[in-house]
Amino acid sequence: MAQYETVRRANAGVGVDATQIDAGLRAHMNKVYGLMSVAMFITGIVAYFVGSDVARAFNGQETQILSYGVINAMFNTPLKWVIMFAPLAFVFGLSAMINRMSMGTAQIVFWAFAAVMGLSISWIFVVFTGMSIAQIFFATTIMFASISLWGYTTQKDLSGWGSFLFMGLIGIIGVSILNIWMQSDGLAFAVNIIGVLVFAGLTAYDTQNIKNTYLVHAQHGDTEWLGKSAIMGALSLYLNFINMFMMLLQLLGSRE
Repeated sequence: MAQYETVRRANAGVGVDATQIDAGLRAHMNKVYGLMSVAMFITGIVAYFVGSDVARAFNGQETQILSYGVINAMFNTPLKWVIMFAPLAFVFGLSAMINRMSMGTAQIVFWAFAAVMGLSISWIFVVFTGMSIAQIFFATTIMFASISLWGYTTQKDLSGWGSFLFMGLIGIIGVSILNIWMQSDGLAFAVNIIGVLVFAGLTAYDTQNIKNTYLVHAQHGDTEWLGKSAIMGALSLYLNFINMFMMLLQLLGSRE
């Protein structure tokens, strides 16, 4: 919050009305959360329908969306690795190329990423009960909203958290990939516990960073840049939410 007031006064000092900054910031944050919400909806729809269809196939029932051949390819061929790591490729691609894209193209890529993520996590509807998924999703929503609100309103400067959280994230990714082959339940449990804490910290850090980044650039009036910034902000918060949800589900979810 102190950093917010510093930037706010600096912008006011160059002729930018403080009231306009506040209104613009609210609109920007509403856009970030709106983009994130739409992405979550797309992910949920794709995951639910694909996952439910796969569950029917595994239970010997007639599928309604995918053929048995497609389901077999998704889970029993190298295609499963493509589905698993495709979201990561989307994230790196969008982050690296967004400056060369139009805002409309970047938004379409974001929606496509959300759909691919839904396909990647559709297996949860085979492994976990529907009630358990709903309960953990609701709990994650409350947790995420509380932490993000704190990150937005706190007077504490969270910029120093960045390098520490980034190292934790890299460690989680590396150990998770290693555990695909090790299949250690203890290691998976530890990764999920630490992961929830890391992504909770990233939620607060990213929320404050989105706000401060907007304030730094608000005086320039670059609507194209601000639109792309909102998409990248929504992407970062979306990833935090999805990862917290998946880790809490594996820690607390009831299995079929």
